[in-house]
Amino acid sequence: MDDKSKILDIAMNLNRVGNWAADGFTHRSKKIVIFLDNTRGYINEVTASKFDNKFGDIYKDFLNDFDRLDKEGREGPKDPLYWAEQMMTWGNILTHRSKFI
Repeated sequence: MDDKSKILDIAMNLNRVGNWAADGFTHRSKKIVIFLDNTRGYINEVTASKFDNKFGDIYKDFLNDFDRLDKEGREGPKDPLYWAEQMMTWGNILTHRSKFI
C-alpha cells in the first residue's frame, strides 16, 4: 500500500472514531481504542520526512496533535464531543491535503 492510501486510511479512521465518539463515547470506547491502535499502525508505516512542505508540514502538525488525542481517547476525554470534533477535523484535513502527496 502506498503512502497516500495509508494517509487516506488514517483519515477514514479518524472520521469513524470521531463519529462513534460523538454518538456516545462510553458505549463505543473499546471499538475506539481498536481503531486508535489501527491508526497508530498506519502512522508508524508512513515516513513523514518523505513529504514535501505542501503536505509534510500539516502532517507533522497532525502527528503532534495525534499523540495528545490518542492519549485522551484511551483515558476517556473530558469533553467527548470536542474530542470527536478534533478527530473529524483532522480526518477532513488529511483527506483534502492528500492531493499534495
